[in-house]
Amino acid sequence: MTFEELTQKITNLAAAKGGLGSSIKFATDAGSIFISGDGKVSNVDEAADCTIGVSLKDLQGLMTGDLNPMTAFMFGKLKISGDMGIAMKLKDLF
Repeated sequence: MTFEELTQKITNLAAAKGGLGSSIKFATDAGSIFISGDGKVSNVDEAADCTIGVSLKDLQGLMTGDLNPMTAFMFGKLKISGDMGIAMKLKDLF
């Protein structure tokens, strides 16, 4: 899946489920995917309440269920900065 396809998939999920009330940024090796508190998605690289550093391949795995988030975190495949509680809300989005 390309960066653009992944951004579109996240946009569709956020539109269907609404915002999480806090901003989240996925900082990938291909660029940033920013989800505002009200669920709007863009590729701007701005400060977020929670930033998740992850490769594009691993983000795709997280979204498809092929990669367990806890396993990814424990093995350093994703790094969380900011409010970790917000990262836990992602299960409501995906």
